[in-house]
Amino acid sequence: MNKTNNHPNRTNGADDTDATRTPVTVLGLGAMGRALAGAFLRAGHPTTVWNRTPGRADELVELGAVRAGSAAEAVAASPLVIVCVLDYAASHAILEPVGAQLSGRVLVNLTSDTPERSRAAAAWAAGHGIDYLDGSIMVPTPVIGQPAATILYSGSREAFETYGPTLKALGGQAPYLGADHGMAAVHDLALLGFFYSAMAGLVHAFALAGAEGIKAKEFTPFTETIVGILPAIAADMAEDLDRGVFSGDQDNIVMEAAGIAHIIEAAEHRGINTEVLTAVKGLADRTIAAGHGGAGFVSVMAEMHKPTAEA
Repeated sequence: MNKTNNHPNRTNGADDTDATRTPVTVLGLGAMGRALAGAFLRAGHPTTVWNRTPGRADELVELGAVRAGSAAEAVAASPLVIVCVLDYAASHAILEPVGAQLSGRVLVNLTSDTPERSRAAAAWAAGHGIDYLDGSIMVPTPVIGQPAATILYSGSREAFETYGPTLKALGGQAPYLGADHGMAAVHDLALLGFFYSAMAGLVHAFALAGAEGIKAKEFTPFTETIVGILPAIAADMAEDLDRGVFSGDQDNIVMEAAGIAHIIEAAEHRGINTEVLTAVKGLADRTIAAGHGGAGFVSVMAEMHKPTAEA
């Protein structure tokens, strides 16, 4: 028989004496949802779980979680409800039918989507009397629950302050980004844009080196040099952006464009795809044509603010 934890609806927040015993519900048991529920269980939280496919809860139930028979049953079990699914269309499909049951509770949506959808979800929650936090998970599932795990939060300050100790079970790095519910998603997408662009560059590097017979494991240690200089470069770029002065003293975009051209030439000679680098070269070339050849690479920002040209 499916059961729920019969904990009262604490509209004023977590257990005042021991945050580690705050009851929590997790809706959505994909790989990340299971990792979240597991982290709560390891931290000692009475944890109720629900998923459209009940079998995904089996391992968590063995660890002590309670399997709810419905989303409404799951929501009723805890004052703090976490939802983590594919996108906001999926989360809304789960939450809309249980809006009334969520009233007076804190809802934390850790689903990844756009800032606009985060703000729309916040408006929906406000209309149902739900204290709402939006969150973005910045680490893969194996890191969840560790001190180094980073999860960003924005939205209700009261909810964050009340349940911050409980949410720390998911990751030790849990910055609050302000009352605008879209801020966590903005940071998430901006950082992931950087990440995926870097991943494409890394794969291209493996391809180019591999075309000369260099094994990936032999090449990988050299990538540490590039990765290691990025924090200092980011800090310098940020200072230039905030000051509005794009210094090219150490290098300039004409030099950068020449280097990119060499990479493209070598890649094409070896039959390797150059779409990503060609796009980067295009940004540099247009910036130079606009008269900014003596500035640093960050000067391509003006081109970044222009809509993508249609093919």
